[in-house]
Amino acid sequence: MNHFEPPIHWNDYEDVAMALYEKFGDDFTEAKIYRIRFTELLEWVLALPNFSGTRDQANEGHLEQIQAKWVYEWRDNQK
Repeated sequence: MNHFEPPIHWNDYEDVAMALYEKFGDDFTEAKIYRIRFTELLEWVLALPNFSGTRDQANEGHLEQIQAKWVYEWRDNQK
């Protein structure tokens, strides 16, 4: 990348969701996003470039918020 991107943290739900959408595109529909196991989602988030959160900081609430924002991101890109 040509520009500096600040680190992403667990509570940056929209940034995480956008990064996941950029990574997976339309491979995951709304229904598929809601069926992702949190164990898988956790690994995907931790593997994102610029993600600076740790596994120990993760909790179900963060993962639920990320999942919901990912669905909104997917919906926005279906127009």
